[in-house]
Amino acid sequence: MSVSGDLFELTAAASDVPDGLDLVVALTGFSDAGGAAGQFNDYSRGAFESEPVAIFDNDLLLDYRARRPIIYFDQDHLTEYTPPRLQVSLAYDDLHHPFLLLTGYEPDFLWERFVRDVLGLIDRFRVARTTWVHAIPMPVPHTRPIGVTVSGTREELIESMSVWRPHTQVPSNVLHLLEYRLTERGSGVAGFALLIPHYLADTEFPTAAIAAIDSISAATGLILPTDELREEGREFVSRIDEQVGGNEELKRLVGTLEERYDTYMEGSALRSPLMDSDGTLPSADEIAAELEKFLAGRKGPDERRPPGDEAP
Repeated sequence: MSVSGDLFELTAAASDVPDGLDLVVALTGFSDAGGAAGQFNDYSRGAFESEPVAIFDNDLLLDYRARRPIIYFDQDHLTEYTPPRLQVSLAYDDLHHPFLLLTGYEPDFLWERFVRDVLGLIDRFRVARTTWVHAIPMPVPHTRPIGVTVSGTREELIESMSVWRPHTQVPSNVLHLLEYRLTERGSGVAGFALLIPHYLADTEFPTAAIAAIDSISAATGLILPTDELREEGREFVSRIDEQVGGNEELKRLVGTLEERYDTYMEGSALRSPLMDSDGTLPSADEIAAELEKFLAGRKGPDERRPPGDEAP
């Protein structure tokens, strides 16, 4: 490594970054319903050609006791310790168009300093636009397309893609803060909150990762591969449908979610696709209970390996 920042070090490859690229960001952490960001991070390592240009310091940003790295015990000795990775990479899409990619874990500490350093990298590389994705659980059916709430300064994306525009207070993540600072500067930024069926929020839901990639492509024009994920998504949904089809109560509950969703999307007076006219949420807890056994095998990556382990 050749150059140091406050919380990161630049690699030699940083000198090869062209000016004016898009920056794409997906971090695992507080809000990652359906494992959208985690799957995108995993998938990007194999699907995109990339090389690290800036690596952040785990010892300053990561709470190891809360998110412990995994080490392999081989009979009588320890092997294969791989620390988590939070980094910016120079990546290429299917047409070999370059872009910058910030992946890894959401920092536990030093948010303001982290955002300041990311802004410094944005300035250094003269980033044209920043696009970030995360996913939140909502009472919506898995049988309908995943909707998004779009925030930021890209009005054309907000107008064309944002299906839910609430007035509400939400717990923030570090990328909310980054978007807020970019908005203060008048920079181009779009944040996509994917609306994931809440009974699938704790699973690794392939359709969530596809929705993340589709949102990124819509915002940047990048051509990103999804064929493998789409096949996984079809298989996953088919198995969910089989579970639901064999249980009349589940069919009724999913049907209720579908009806509310469809009514909202047709422009009814409902305040959101999530609520009835009296403001109450339709319960899908029974769906989660019935599917628990099936979904146990589809838990997100943070339960199989250390959260934020984004090593290439």
